[in-house]
Amino acid sequence: MSQTSRDEHLVSLRRDLHRQPEPAWREFYTTARIIEEVERIGVDELHVGEDALSGEDRLAVPPDAEIDEWFERARTLLAEREGSDPAVIEPMRGGYTGAVAVLDRGEGPTIGLRVDIDGLPRPESEDPEHHPAAEGFRSETGAMHACGHDAHATIGVGVLEAIADSDFAGTFKLFFQPAEEVIGGGAAMAKSRHIEDVDYLLAAHIGLNHPTGEIVAGIGEFLAVTQLEIEFEGESAHAGAQPQIGKNANQALAAAVQNLYAIPRHEEGGTRVNAGVIEGGTASNIVAEQARIEGEVRGDTTALRDYMLDRAYDVVEGAATMHGCEGHIEEGASAPSAESDAEIADIVAEVATGVEAVDSILEYDALGGSEDATYLMTAVQDRGGKACYVGIGTDHPGGHHTATFDVDEASLPIGVDVLSGAITRLSEASHRTD
Repeated sequence: MSQTSRDEHLVSLRRDLHRQPEPAWREFYTTARIIEEVERIGVDELHVGEDALSGEDRLAVPPDAEIDEWFERARTLLAEREGSDPAVIEPMRGGYTGAVAVLDRGEGPTIGLRVDIDGLPRPESEDPEHHPAAEGFRSETGAMHACGHDAHATIGVGVLEAIADSDFAGTFKLFFQPAEEVIGGGAAMAKSRHIEDVDYLLAAHIGLNHPTGEIVAGIGEFLAVTQLEIEFEGESAHAGAQPQIGKNANQALAAAVQNLYAIPRHEEGGTRVNAGVIEGGTASNIVAEQARIEGEVRGDTTALRDYMLDRAYDVVEGAATMHGCEGHIEEGASAPSAESDAEIADIVAEVATGVEAVDSILEYDALGGSEDATYLMTAVQDRGGKACYVGIGTDHPGGHHTATFDVDEASLPIGVDVLSGAITRLSEASHRTD
């Protein structure tokens, strides 16, 4: 395939995925299209469904009814699409989306690349000047690729083809990870058998307020995060006639919100807390018997996140006791912190200097948020391997997660060239060391 044909194919695939975004654990059409591309390229192993991840370690899985609805939608789409086989999604039934593709090229290191594939549950802009709307590939699902995961999946396919056509020596594993947006899929893939022999792991993200042509060789300072659902249960009463006999869950909630934000900062690094959703009660004249908070705690390190989590339990217990209520915390999805290894980042930067379309290289930048690729990164690093998270700049007219987010499609081949070059260089470096 010529470079022009390759670039056109990347754009076509990205637009197809952009048109059919699917939220976490419902990426059936997306995974099916990835499988078609992987089979077109040809690999030695392709793992799908429960064979691709540890099903019991999936986090933030939606209700069965939602999963089934998206499954049937994908099956209908595939049945109507020329050349597609609806049966390909059968192993994914129940929300076991994602895939792992493996190229075995003999002696050498095992190198992995992780890309995420899910969309966000938000509508896309209908503004006729919004590029996907103007060019006819705006979302048709009610969800949206508002963070570039359609580009990530596409770049992953491009890297796989580049490695397959190269003289790469070793084993290459490509992790198409579901459910990143809910911090739900990283743990499931990190606890699968496929990560156990990975010597080097790369992960990548497009945009992040870096322009097209800019590469961040190693992103770090991922905040560890745990999402929380906090519930208070009290006793109702007439707010006018007998307010004194009630046990006001809303008062407990209010005390908890105030004191969650009052948790002392820590000398060892930054911490975060947020009460994103607060709700309770049923009417203005009823003492509230139930109230709830959806929130989260974060830290520069996993230990700092745990510090915030411990204090959150203290706050909820104290607020509940103060107002005679019962308080309960249910921990939701979470992800650890991680740092990119300089050894790989240096190779990424070196390779990027040789990619013609790259005009700016940053050695390091902080993410400023959380990412469940850290599960895979730490799984590799804990076994003595190296991991690196790469930033691929793209001009995006709207911010991440907004209705007008889009990517500059010129960044797709840049991502392919930098990542495939770094993977090949890692293989060569390993052979020289051996």
